Amino acid sequence: MSKRKYRLLAAAVVTIGFILVMWTFWPTNVGDVPPKPTSHNEVSVLPNESSQPASGSTTESHTEPNINPSAPNYGGIPSVSEYDGVHAWVQINNGEPYFTQDERTNTKAFELYADLDNLGRCGTAYANICQEIMPTEPRGSIGSVKPTGWQSTKYKGVVDGDYLYNRCHLIGFQLAGENANPKNLITGTRYLNIKGMLDAENMVTDYVKETNNHVLYRVTPIFNGDNLVADGVLMEAYSVEDEGDGISFCIFAFNVQPGIVINYADGTSHANTEQVQQNTTERHYILNTNSHKFHLPDCDSAAKTSEKNKADYYGTREELIEQGYTPCGFCNP
Repeated sequence: MSKRKYRLLAAAVVTIGFILVMWTFWPTNVGDVPPKPTSHNEVSVLPNESSQPASGSTTESHTEPNINPSAPNYGGIPSVSEYDGVHAWVQINNGEPYFTQDERTNTKAFELYADLDNLGRCGTAYANICQEIMPTEPRGSIGSVKPTGWQSTKYKGVVDGDYLYNRCHLIGFQLAGENANPKNLITGTRYLNIKGMLDAENMVTDYVKETNNHVLYRVTPIFNGDNLVADGVLMEAYSVEDEGDGISFCIFAFNVQPGIVINYADGTSHANTEQVQQNTTERHYILNTNSHKFHLPDCDSAAKTSEKNKADYYGTREELIEQGYTPCGFCNP
């Protein structure tokens, strides 16, 4: 065979071989065409069961909780001068907390503390109280924190525990386990701490431990102008899972101390001798055992009290208030 014929035959064999290889690997329809590679700006997502919502399921979405104290339009908060000498707290907004509808369905645990303002004062503290954030260790020391207006002042025999001020947690330790957090501690009287706030904190703690539910809990200190000591605190709470059936309140607790006059500008204070004497001097009162009011003996309201509901009492005004009696609004005993 000549060299020319040999070359033609070899070329034909190569060509036929190439055609056979291409026929074997060529796709039979467009669906068999491999997908083009995705570029850096493209994302290829293949459907699968994990990326699809289950039949009948819904996806919950919540806006981030707000700790801005000016967000709710707090109205009707009394000044500290409106304290009546008896009630450590009063209801605000008919007892209805200011949480939004979106917040009221949130079961996500969180704690939020506002930054200190330019005077170093605390702002709002807000948390979704649940067993997840409750303390698991004993309470630590908080003595290193000096809240605005702090004074280490003692009134022996006048104030329970002698010291006028406590470092008051906005969100109590038993609720969130916060120790020396300066964004969560204000200068508060012993009366505010025990009479104004503790019962509410205990109630929320007991509820969460019994139900394992969540309670939205927000505490906002209310300062007058540039005062370094708050007039009191606005306390709001709402139990989420049962839509407020277990816990729902909105109260203002007064930062006062019976028998003591406080300068809220800087926290200095002095004893109110007249009030201390009135509270601790034993005298004769007339009790209405039905309404739980107490009167001076010459009060017209006492004279009109039914004999079956009337009782004489000899003791101090302070003792009667501790027993749950309130002073008559006419004779002001």
